[in-house]
Amino acid sequence: MKIAFLISEVAPYAKTGGLADVGAALPRSLSRLGLDIAVFLPFYREVKAKGLTLVKALDDHPLPWKGGTERFSVWADPATPYPVCFIEHGRYFDRDGLYGVGGADHPDNGERFGFFSRAALEALKALPFEADIVHAHDWQAALALAYLKHILSGDPFYGRMRSLFTVHNLAYQGLFPAQLLPALGLPASLFRPEEMEFWGRINFLKAGISYASALTTVSPRYSREIQTSEFGFGLEGLLRARRDVLEGILNGIDEDAWNPASDKTIAAAYDAADPSGKAACKRDLLETIGLPSSRREIPVVGLVSRLAEQKGLDILLNALNGLFALGLKLVVLGTGDPGIEAKLAAARERFPSFFGLRLAFDDSLARKIFAGSDMLLVPSRYEPCGLTQMYALRYGTVPIVRATGGLDDSVMEFDPIVGTGNGFKFVEPRDSALIGAVTRAVKIYGRKPAWDRLVRNGLQAEMSWDRAARRYAEIYRGMAPAVAAEEPSSAV
Repeated sequence: MKIAFLISEVAPYAKTGGLADVGAALPRSLSRLGLDIAVFLPFYREVKAKGLTLVKALDDHPLPWKGGTERFSVWADPATPYPVCFIEHGRYFDRDGLYGVGGADHPDNGERFGFFSRAALEALKALPFEADIVHAHDWQAALALAYLKHILSGDPFYGRMRSLFTVHNLAYQGLFPAQLLPALGLPASLFRPEEMEFWGRINFLKAGISYASALTTVSPRYSREIQTSEFGFGLEGLLRARRDVLEGILNGIDEDAWNPASDKTIAAAYDAADPSGKAACKRDLLETIGLPSSRREIPVVGLVSRLAEQKGLDILLNALNGLFALGLKLVVLGTGDPGIEAKLAAARERFPSFFGLRLAFDDSLARKIFAGSDMLLVPSRYEPCGLTQMYALRYGTVPIVRATGGLDDSVMEFDPIVGTGNGFKFVEPRDSALIGAVTRAVKIYGRKPAWDRLVRNGLQAEMSWDRAARRYAEIYRGMAPAVAAEEPSSAV
C-alpha cells in the first residue's frame, strides 16, 4: 500500500513539539512493515538553514490559487529510506517560525497551510505517487480532506483515495475568518454548521474530522475524553457522531534514540540487567543543576514540560510546600507562560537547596533529568498522549502522573504486594491529590526491594512505535473495503 503523510513538522528537519517526533518515528516504523510511505511537509526557512543535500523532485509547478495561479516546487531528501518531501513556496514558508514568532501566530496561517495541503495533493499526481491513503495530521493538514471531498473527487486519480485524519491535540483547531473560504478555493456553501462553520468562523480541524474516511487520536482514553464537553472544545457532538470510525492508538517513542544503554549525554550507561548507573546519573544531574549532592535516601523528582496551565504547573506551584515537606528535591526544566516562569523563579529563591530550575529548551539537560531523577512528575490537566512519561519509563525513572489521556493509558499504578505496575497516578487536578501520589511514591522509595522492582518494571516496558505502527497498518489495509461504500458523516 502507498501512504502519503501530510504533516506540518518532522524531526529533525523542523520541530516545535511532539508532533514532529510522530512525523519522524511513525513513518519509519510503517516503512519497516513494508508499506510504501511518502512524507510531505513545508520547506520552512528552518529546514533550509540546515544545509541539507536535497534534490529537486518537482520544479515550478502551477497550482490554481486565489483566483489565479501560484507555483511551488518539491524537494526531497535522498538520504532517507522513504521519500521526505518539502513543499517550497517562498512567500508562505521562507520566514522565521513554523507557525509564528514571539508567541504570535503568522496572520496568514490559514492561507499558508491551506496552500500546503492543496500543493501536497497536487504533488502526489505530478510526481507521481498514487496514494491509497492520505494520512493527514492536525489542523495544519486538515484541508487536504476538504479538497479531496469537494474539489478533487471527480478526478479519477484522487477519487479512489481514502483518508485518515489524526487529531494530536483537539485544543488547536485552526480557526479563521469566513471570508477565507473563497481564497482557499473552497465553495462558500461549506460555511454552515453541517460543514466547516464553527461559531462564525471556519474550522480547519472540523473539516478533517468531518471529511476523513476514518479518524484516530493518540491514546485510547483521549479518544473517549474528546467526546465529552469537558475535553471536546465544542467538537464533542461531531466526534460522537463519528465514533464508529474513531480509534485511539497510543503513541510510542524511538527506543533507539531514547536508550540509557547508549545515550552519550548521560553520566553512565545502564539497562534493566544492570541499572546501577542511575546513581552516577543522579549525582551528575544535581551537579549540573546546581543542587547539593544528596544521599540515596533523598529522592530527586524531575519535571520536563512546556510551562503552561494545561500541563498542570499551577497544581505543582500550589503543592510545593507539601512536596518539600516530604524531604525530596525537585528539578524543573521548561519554558512557556511568563507568569508561570516568574512564579517558579520565585520558588527557586525560597528553596535554593531543594529546587533546581532551568528556564530553557535543553535536550541534553532533559536527558540528564530522565536518567538522574528517581521520579518524574507529569501533572497535566489534560494530555492527549504525553511522551515524557514514556521517556521516564525507558530510563528507569518512575512516572507520577494525573490519570488523563495517554498518561492514564501508559502508566499503571504500582502494587507493592504483587509487584505489578510502573508508576503512580492521581485523579483530581488538585495539589492535595498530587501530594498524595508523591507521598505514596516516596514511601515505596524507602523500601528498596520494592523500589528496585518498580524501576525494573519501567526499564522492561515496551514503548516502541512498532505496536502503534502495526495497528495503523491494519487500519490502512481495512479502510478501503470497509469505508468506500459510504460517505463520511458531516453531522455536528
